[in-house]
Amino acid sequence: MVNEEDPTPIRERTRRLVQTELTTVAQDLFVAQGYDDTTVDQIAAAAGMSRRTFFRYFASKDDLVIGKYDLLGDRMVDALDARPADEPVWQSLRRVFDIATEYVDDPRLRARNDAMSAIVQSTPQLNARYLEKLQRIQQLLGGRVAARLHGADPDPTDPRPAAIVGAAFACMQAARIAYLASDQAAPIGTYLDRAMEAVHIA
Repeated sequence: MVNEEDPTPIRERTRRLVQTELTTVAQDLFVAQGYDDTTVDQIAAAAGMSRRTFFRYFASKDDLVIGKYDLLGDRMVDALDARPADEPVWQSLRRVFDIATEYVDDPRLRARNDAMSAIVQSTPQLNARYLEKLQRIQQLLGGRVAARLHGADPDPTDPRPAAIVGAAFACMQAARIAYLASDQAAPIGTYLDRAMEAVHIA
């Protein structure tokens, strides 16, 4: 039976789950033996599927690396959609960023995420696509914020949705920088709270 609280079709939810599993398996292999030395065949085998099945979910190894940002974007959009409609947008975005902070607060997730970030940043084609995906995430969230502000008839000339989302991401980056510069005794969420409170966007 379809969960009425989740409008995503079952087939698409299943696809996302498989993509998430493949991404996790691949990241572990990349961290253990290096991106260039890891093959699609190895990833497929570790995930318990054939090479042919792998290509049903990702067109290439590069797509698998960058695909995690699509999955992250989908999770963030779903999280924003799940927030109360009457909640201040800025507060909703803060809660959405809990998805990102979990990758920093969990030592194992942070180590894997940092290793993957290093791979992306050191590979020009991956870094270019990462920036495209980051822009897509902000656009998706901006669309949701626009709907919050204008209802069913968003105003494409209103700069506020993009500005609000952009400011939220800037706060996340500032919090990460401050967290890494600290002794990391406090969770990154503490730094994010301080950053977002400093901006005071409604």
